Amino acid sequence: MWVDPFSIRLAAPLSTAAGTISERRGFLVGVEGDGSRGLGEATPLPGWTESYEAARQALADATLYSPPDPDATPAAAHGVDLARLDAAARREGRPLAAGLREQRFDSDRPLPESVPVNATIGDGSVRETVDAATAAVDDGFDWLKLKVGLREPDVDFERVRAVRTAVDDGVSIRLDANGAWDRPTAKRMVDRLAPVGIDYLEQPLPAADLADHGTLRGHGVDIAVDESLAETSVEAVIDAGAADVVVIKPMAVGGPTRAVAAAGAARAAGVEPVVTTTIDAVVARTAAVHVAAAIPDVTACGLSTGSLLDDDLAADPVAIADGRARLPTGAGLCGDGFDSVWPAPGE
Repeated sequence: MWVDPFSIRLAAPLSTAAGTISERRGFLVGVEGDGSRGLGEATPLPGWTESYEAARQALADATLYSPPDPDATPAAAHGVDLARLDAAARREGRPLAAGLREQRFDSDRPLPESVPVNATIGDGSVRETVDAATAAVDDGFDWLKLKVGLREPDVDFERVRAVRTAVDDGVSIRLDANGAWDRPTAKRMVDRLAPVGIDYLEQPLPAADLADHGTLRGHGVDIAVDESLAETSVEAVIDAGAADVVVIKPMAVGGPTRAVAAAGAARAAGVEPVVTTTIDAVVARTAAVHVAAAIPDVTACGLSTGSLLDDDLAADPVAIADGRARLPTGAGLCGDGFDSVWPAPGE
């Protein structure tokens, strides 16, 4: 097993209520054996995963037979899990999504050629938000995800209402507050947003407040949790009745295997799973598309994040057009599409 660090800057800093992201540092992970090889990516994002140094140490200590602990170092565990899955799928001559679907869902159903994705609209003025939203709709996106929580609630409400007015009723609007509000603020916002027509409101409260998330449900706006899954589990969210939707980041839950298991548990409980990235490099983004494709009839996912990066590790094998991400062809992640990042012999 080899580990190779990388660093990629964002095209522009991304501001969220949890902080500003300007760079993504991580590690490529490679495994080889039994006539096949596989590639993984570990790109930690503190707040959702362990730190960069913790991931580095976990990967330095790991072997194929003693992988990183997904509860302690989920990004490192993701890198090893993905590499092993890619190698197995390439050896079997089938897409990685096929094996993932077998783990939890009906494997007799054919994989989709593509999965729906939402456009992410960052924080901005009312005019900037509307312009970004209408541009995304013009590009074929039927789902928009707006960042909220950085501004005063009244300003955020005006941003949302302006977008709702500017786009067709068939366009779904999702909001992500990144845990920025307290319960009274979140309750007022839910009451105000209900008549506007919102698909769901993601993480309105801090991650640990599962019970309070539950009290927001049933008031005209579905409630989703994201950061809460970094602190607990899908099962705990379900047991607390905290959400209508769970946002599953494979990097944050410890790898594609655990991500699909979480999606299956959510579906069984009547909670809808949505797959998103942590603004990863191309290897992990491609893996997230496979995770989404493994979930039958998946709703729009947050997979269209490659444009946020200033550069990347390799050419992106996932074509995104008309609001959909196409599942790559070839065995494993994308056949031999990532062979360019594999170290030359002797390196």
